[in-house]
Amino acid sequence: MEQHGLVMVYTGNGKGKTTAALGLGLRAIGAGQRVLLVQFMKGDPTYSELKGIAYLPGFEVVQTGLHHWVTKETISLLDKTEAQRGLNIARNAFVEERHELVILDELNCAIDYGLIPEADVLELLTHRPQFMSVCITGRGAPASLLEAADMVSEVTEVKHHFRQGIPAQKGIEF
Repeated sequence: MEQHGLVMVYTGNGKGKTTAALGLGLRAIGAGQRVLLVQFMKGDPTYSELKGIAYLPGFEVVQTGLHHWVTKETISLLDKTEAQRGLNIARNAFVEERHELVILDELNCAIDYGLIPEADVLELLTHRPQFMSVCITGRGAPASLLEAADMVSEVTEVKHHFRQGIPAQKGIEF
């Protein structure tokens, strides 16, 4: 059966978008595929998922971001440079055609924060090899990306332990 790549988007205000994309990556590895995870706005190498991925041959990770939390009020030129580096890594992955799945984690946020132009992402997707699937995560996916996608899932928060005063938990949030 010929592999037909898809563009998939996980967006919304609920928790679990990155987790869903990582599950997709795990499934791809199990199917004998190669996965590239490009994390935008995440430069902390201590995330637990990175430790787990290290055990999975064929699952490559690149972080593009600094060690600090980015807010719309604190965006620096270096934040924009790192986001552009992530987009270039994705562009190169499309040219090299070594991965069946490319996950662009928090790319929606990078667009929303003005780190990457929306048009650049849409243009990038037009150069995706036919066999390659792309998964894009993050809150605030632009309408044009939702339109371009083959699959969109919106993660909605119904209840969250943060609201009950329970802090982020190792193995759950990080």
